[in-house]
Amino acid sequence: MKYRTLGRTHLKVSVVGVGTWQFGGAWGKDFTQSEVDAILETAKDLGINVIDTAECYGPHLSEQLIGGYLQRLQNRSHWVIATKFGHRHGVQDDGINYWSPASVLQELEDSLRSLQTDYIDLYQFHSGSDEVFDNDELWTMLDKQVAAGKVRHLGISIGSNDNLHQTERATQVHAQAIQVVYNRINRAPEARVFPSCQQQNLGVLARVPLASGYLSGKYQPGASFPANDVRSQHNPERTAKILEEVEVIRDHEVPEGVAMATWALGWCLQHPAVTTVIPGCKSPQQVIDNAKASDLPMVDIDHPQAWPN
Repeated sequence: MKYRTLGRTHLKVSVVGVGTWQFGGAWGKDFTQSEVDAILETAKDLGINVIDTAECYGPHLSEQLIGGYLQRLQNRSHWVIATKFGHRHGVQDDGINYWSPASVLQELEDSLRSLQTDYIDLYQFHSGSDEVFDNDELWTMLDKQVAAGKVRHLGISIGSNDNLHQTERATQVHAQAIQVVYNRINRAPEARVFPSCQQQNLGVLARVPLASGYLSGKYQPGASFPANDVRSQHNPERTAKILEEVEVIRDHEVPEGVAMATWALGWCLQHPAVTTVIPGCKSPQQVIDNAKASDLPMVDIDHPQAWPN
């Protein structure tokens, strides 16, 4: 496993992490504690040390399953745990109340309890509007949690892949990392968000690096998804176009002998702004397959002089 420094945090993170939206049941499967334990222990054995989750995956179900795993470990410090705040599972956001300092502080306490840990390594503003982002009282409260040791570092998970407003204010609000959707299908962050991240020396977590599984190599044009799979809710015309694009990518860009999913993760890691990718996984074997992306050639973001022209 290769490692990179997450921006100004000085955290050494594996270039491949574990995304855990699926643990909340959104991908048509309910996970048991033993299944989650097997996935995370396999990741640990492979040198993966990043787990990304959120309070609204469940609600708190993903965090609780991760906490069930963490509480059996002798060494919590192996893991860099990233979670988020600002949403309620299955409840329409009213745009304001869930983002108040008091509400977020309660979410933090709930997340710490669910994760069965005393601190969160990266606590991320979760895809909120610019209006709720521009609340100095919120960030002052979060700074106090950092000072108290409940949070080690702050981050921003931007909802729009081109949200330059929140990205450019990251340093001002003491955030040290940006999370954004980035993959071979969706390259929007390259234009404005990534340059800002590089200028500020922000770590970047690339979520949905397999484009909701479309880049996994499993699906051909015309594929359909069961009703309990979140992809069944995607626009059918858009899905058809994506699958056609994926077929072209598979035929013309993926090297022979390299699995498409492995290549897709490695492709993200070629951009010098990206620190780590956080693909979801449903089994230990998928963790093993994801980890192989670390074997592919990639830029060395900790030594910029080594970047290719």
